Amino acid sequence: MSIISSIERGSHWRWLLLGSLALNLFFVGAAGAVAIRLSGPVPLQPVARIDHSLAGRLDRIAAKLPPTDASVLRAQLRDEAVKVATAEADLRLAQEEVRRTLRAQPFDAAAMRAAMAASRVAHDKFDQALHDTIAAAAAKMSVAGRTTLADWRTEQRSSGHSVRSF
Repeated sequence: MSIISSIERGSHWRWLLLGSLALNLFFVGAAGAVAIRLSGPVPLQPVARIDHSLAGRLDRIAAKLPPTDASVLRAQLRDEAVKVATAEADLRLAQEEVRRTLRAQPFDAAAMRAAMAASRVAHDKFDQALHDTIAAAAAKMSVAGRTTLADWRTEQRSSGHSVRSF
């Protein structure tokens, strides 16, 4: 029986050696493929970062408008910048207050509800300031510009993007 057990032990070592060799070949092949891909003549292009700020979104809207209407929108935004920025800052502060109440120890559900109510009010004021600005600009735009504004949310949804409407 000792001859059979030594033969069985030898076959285990052979399988282990073959498995190790296969893994080494796999890793060498994968490393080679990565090296070839990265050393190719075509450099990898960086992914463009999408600006989700209010200014970035409004710039994307203005870019879709006819040039004269885009100028009207941008001028109106410049004229109302302080009002919109103040409302946005108040909203951010209200949102931070909600976060602060969530982190508080001990947790106070009533304080969180009050902070959330204040956040809703600030959000409504921000929306109102932005909507007033866009409505004032739309009153000065051409029919084509207003139609582009009307179709903005529909266009964004059909392209697979989720963008908050005016």
